[in-house]
Amino acid sequence: MFVLKIGGNEIDQPAFLDSFSRALRTLNRPGVIVHGGGKEIAAALGQAKLQFEMVDGIRATDREAMVVVEQVLSGTINKRLTRLLNAAGLPAIGISGVDLDLLRTVPLRPQERDLGRVGEIVAVRVEVLHSLLAQNWLPVVSPVSVDQTDHAPTNVNADHAALAIAAALQADELIFISNVPGVLLKGAVVPQLTAGEIEHEIAQGTIVGGMIPKVRAAMGALASVRSVRITNIAGLQDGGTRITSDQEQA
Repeated sequence: MFVLKIGGNEIDQPAFLDSFSRALRTLNRPGVIVHGGGKEIAAALGQAKLQFEMVDGIRATDREAMVVVEQVLSGTINKRLTRLLNAAGLPAIGISGVDLDLLRTVPLRPQERDLGRVGEIVAVRVEVLHSLLAQNWLPVVSPVSVDQTDHAPTNVNADHAALAIAAALQADELIFISNVPGVLLKGAVVPQLTAGEIEHEIAQGTIVGGMIPKVRAAMGALASVRSVRITNIAGLQDGGTRITSDQEQA
């Protein structure tokens, strides 16, 4: 079983989605897709004249912005992706972390910073996913989740949602599909990185922006998932950057 996270940079482009559908069929095993949508969220927030701030690659989200985030992620993007996968012959079913309380959260407060309606997943109702997979369906999950206290929707980084789902499912592989072929250092894909090497490169400023939560989510997955990769569609089978523990490297 695999869990695959697809980002939002090209998820609005039909050619990209066609390539993704074709590549996905080659995996020929059960799995779950988790999607982001940062580019379209930013555009929709701009149209609504709502300001936002990025903190370590995570979007601070107030209540007004949360309405837009949910509309874009759980509405526009989730249904577009689900529709196109079904059209390609893949039995996809679109859901969000709100549905059946699939993903429950508490407020995410990095270094005591208030990010508004940004959540940290503390529980996954894994039986929901098992039920869908037992029907040979392909769950397509929007990371919009639900706060376990006030039951209002929360914005969850899609990388973190993919990690939580992969850990709960005890997936064989967690794959992060990016618009780059892997982690790039000095313009070249690094086939393998350890956790220690990643933290060093972050400190040096060579791993930056949205790649930071991606590689940290990959590191966090190593305790629960056998294999973690960051790649693009062309490398879906076996390309990209594999993230390993320092002990494994040793």
